Amino acid sequence: MNQAMQSRLNTLERVTVLDLKGDMSLSAGNRLAMRDIADGLRLWHLAWTLAWLDIRLRYRGSMLGPFWLTLSTAIMVGSLGVLYATLFHMDVHDYLPFLALSQVLWAFLSTLVIEACICFTQAEGMIRAVRMPLFLHALRMLIRNVLVLAHNVVVIVVVDIVFSIQPGWHAILALPAFAIWGVDALAVALLLGAFCARFRDIAPIIGSVMMIAFFLTPVIWQPQQLGRHAVLLPYNPFYALLEIVRAPLLGQTPSIDTWLAAVLYSIALCGVSWAFFVRARGRVAFWL
Repeated sequence: MNQAMQSRLNTLERVTVLDLKGDMSLSAGNRLAMRDIADGLRLWHLAWTLAWLDIRLRYRGSMLGPFWLTLSTAIMVGSLGVLYATLFHMDVHDYLPFLALSQVLWAFLSTLVIEACICFTQAEGMIRAVRMPLFLHALRMLIRNVLVLAHNVVVIVVVDIVFSIQPGWHAILALPAFAIWGVDALAVALLLGAFCARFRDIAPIIGSVMMIAFFLTPVIWQPQQLGRHAVLLPYNPFYALLEIVRAPLLGQTPSIDTWLAAVLYSIALCGVSWAFFVRARGRVAFWL
């Protein structure tokens, strides 16, 4: 009996060989990352629905909804415009359109970076419960902020009408710039979203960095106020990315140096984001 049992056990040991081997090669990681992005793009309608739901839940019970942010932005632009125009001895007709556009675009840019840090941690329950591409949550974050930007555009339009600002054909140059912003936003979401899922104390640091960048970037002050030192501005990545959108909407053409700097910064960002996402994509669910 013992010999028969031992014989059966030996047979089972030979038959039930479980070989678990994960392909951790670089090519396999790139292939899975590309599949994640492709699947996320195919689910763009779901990302749109989730983003719209985020807006509705955020302003549930509010009379004006997202237009409260528009109203606060308009009040801030009007008060700061008059104040800083007086302090800097500038013409309000030139400074206020610049400030309105800068404030709206910077609010969009900084919110993208800050919310990129929590785009995966906010969706922790969904990521754990449902198997879906991580890129979907990055796309959801971008669409949500584009919807908020669409509400704040009202401030820019009103200021342009009041001060008779007509960008003309220069405004067309803002379209490829916005495309660069969209790609960069998704890259930042994949990079910071995964990184902050692993290290939760990074998000407050990013918020502090964005506050410092606000004062170092010509948002409330104009680039020409630096005089001959203005040639150093393209070394500031936030200035380069902001200027390629802001200048065309003010009826100006960004310099070649500014465009070149913005493109180079975007390529570097996308490269770093892709390298990190390929390595971290399969671990995000365990970090949450």
